[in-house]
Amino acid sequence: MPKHLCSDGLENILRQIKILISYYFTIVAMTRKKVKLAYITDVTARKSTYKKRKKGIIKKVSELTILCGIPACAIIASPFDAKPEIWPDPKGAKQVIQRYLDASVIDESKNVNQESFLMQRIAKAQEQLKKLRQENQEKEKTLSMFQYMQGEDLPTDVEVLKELNKLIEKNMKENKIKMDELNRESI
Repeated sequence: MPKHLCSDGLENILRQIKILISYYFTIVAMTRKKVKLAYITDVTARKSTYKKRKKGIIKKVSELTILCGIPACAIIASPFDAKPEIWPDPKGAKQVIQRYLDASVIDESKNVNQESFLMQRIAKAQEQLKKLRQENQEKEKTLSMFQYMQGEDLPTDVEVLKELNKLIEKNMKENKIKMDELNRESI
């Protein structure tokens, strides 16, 4: 092959590579900029954006139903159209909505709204508070019992003495149970 044909072929290939590289960088440079989310005041620009975005949303819902195999619908109402856009069609949208409503009724007993959740938490906290108060009273009585055993004067109130007697009997029963368990283990 003649030398001048080879160099022409290489030059041609190099030229094509340069074109491809410049084309690639042009495409990369043409990527979308981050959109600033703000109300579009120009009516024609807003209408144009609405049409593009509506088409994109419908495409995404369609892809979601195909890729994930789930029923989905889209209802888009706009000031630019007299009737709302319904995808896939009114019948399909009604089926999806009805399925959602049916599931909502079934799951309603499982779902908890914020008010009932807070009421449950309050009831649980009140129950816990009641239990802690009882424990504190028992500990105070036990402390008083030990103080009386060390020589402090007994109270003169009959109710306090009855409570103290109940506590002593309870402690004696618990001690007897523990002693019986220890005796069984040692045998």
